[in-house]
Amino acid sequence: MRTPLYDEHIAAGAKMTAYCGWELPLHYGGILAEHVAVRRRAGVFDVSHMGEIYLSGAGAFDFLQALLTNDMRRLETKPWVYSPMCGESGGTVDDVVAYRHGDGFLLCVNAANTEKDFAWIRQNAPPGVCVENVSDSFAQLALQGPAAADVLKKADLSAVLLQSGTGYTGERGFELFLPPAAAPKLWREMTEAGAQPCGLGARDLLRTEASLPLYGHELDEDISPVEAGLERFVCFEKGNFIGRGALAGVRPPRRLIGLTAQGRAVPRAGCEVLGDGVPLGKVTSGCFSPGPARGIAMALVTGEAEKYEIVIRDKAEPAVLTGMPFYRRAK
Repeated sequence: MRTPLYDEHIAAGAKMTAYCGWELPLHYGGILAEHVAVRRRAGVFDVSHMGEIYLSGAGAFDFLQALLTNDMRRLETKPWVYSPMCGESGGTVDDVVAYRHGDGFLLCVNAANTEKDFAWIRQNAPPGVCVENVSDSFAQLALQGPAAADVLKKADLSAVLLQSGTGYTGERGFELFLPPAAAPKLWREMTEAGAQPCGLGARDLLRTEASLPLYGHELDEDISPVEAGLERFVCFEKGNFIGRGALAGVRPPRRLIGLTAQGRAVPRAGCEVLGDGVPLGKVTSGCFSPGPARGIAMALVTGEAEKYEIVIRDKAEPAVLTGMPFYRRAK
């Protein structure tokens, strides 16, 4: 599948790659250059592959409260709320961003999970709640970086249907939902105003530095949001929700930690983590971070240790326990 911006990517010389059934830009000539652009100025990402599911009808809000772990009453004062969505066992079906839109609620879901999420939500929806997969009705652009607001001022936002202050990079930014046909014009306006087109490579590097979860890595149906360090998005005080019983009062057997490699080897997802010479778990995400000029990793482990190592290409490489996020923007 192709997003409405496919021709723009090709014209800009993007190296394309397959991701979740979509043809998306990996980079436009250099992942590190795109990383620098977002950290120092502004970058724009095509995230039109993300899915959108719309809930409406009588009881839609009450259903949303029961469906997601976060407190959706926050939508009374905020335009958007981030939340995990759990199964009865406490594992994560997906992590989503909920918006109030029109007379209902729009859920932005991960591209790989769109059909699964749609089926799950329909399965649990009570009578009177309408659940629609409206993914084909939206394109989505993510504008990120310290100069993002300046870029946005130079763009025509008349076609934008929804706008949030969210991001997946650790920088200030915006995510913009608009009709697919209007996306190329807005993309060109942003790039002409100074935003660097950025691909999946830079996006993954930036979000790993910011210690933000990626579904299928830090979260999945066997990993609870509490294990992933997202307990602040689980609101037990609001009452019942799917998965509450499995999550309430349970000390998670695993925890997500940050590690910085001490050698030149770069940890990748799936690498084994040793604690005092004993296997403790595996790396969920890893990359080379330009800041420390070292490999960094998030890892899901059991137990604690004095000495950590990451097995990279069959060699146990020394690593240091590091607080997350690895990168925090200046206030």
